[in-house]
Amino acid sequence: MKRNKLIQLLTEYIPSAQEEKEAKERMLAFAHQHEDCFERSLEIGHFTASAWLLNKDKSKVLLMLHAKFNVWCQLGGHCDGDHDVLSIAVKEAQEESGIQNIVPVSEKIFDLDIHRIPANKKEKEHDHYDVRFLLQVTSNEQFIQNRESKELRWIAKNRDELPTDSLSVVRMFNKWTCAKN
Repeated sequence: MKRNKLIQLLTEYIPSAQEEKEAKERMLAFAHQHEDCFERSLEIGHFTASAWLLNKDKSKVLLMLHAKFNVWCQLGGHCDGDHDVLSIAVKEAQEESGIQNIVPVSEKIFDLDIHRIPANKKEKEHDHYDVRFLLQVTSNEQFIQNRESKELRWIAKNRDELPTDSLSVVRMFNKWTCAKN
């Protein structure tokens, strides 16, 4: 069963906030209920994977101004049938940043979020069950912006630099700035 690894990761994860506790419960139920939970073809929703991507010395995080939704967020994307959410988070971080030398700081979940995606020309309104990982750049490569973002920006551990008040992004920012990693 492809979902076993995800279910194990979710089961082992200890949420830090009430909204994450609720997301964890919903994600576990969703994964148990839908064998095709990694497929975009599941119209009600599907799993996605994201990266809280730190620079080499862990002093900054890379955020993107999403081209389609015009919001500041972490790098990430669809699983498209792949059940290895950590490898998807790394792949998406590489694709969206242009940086190839990226490794997990931990193989454990960093954050969970479920967010609603509005209907568009290709898809009905649906949920993204987003599993997030703490990743790090291991080189001095510079990011290369692609069509998925309007802007990429390194953000220091200074709340005034954070270009969004999104609860989900602020929660990850707070975890990072308070962590001893």
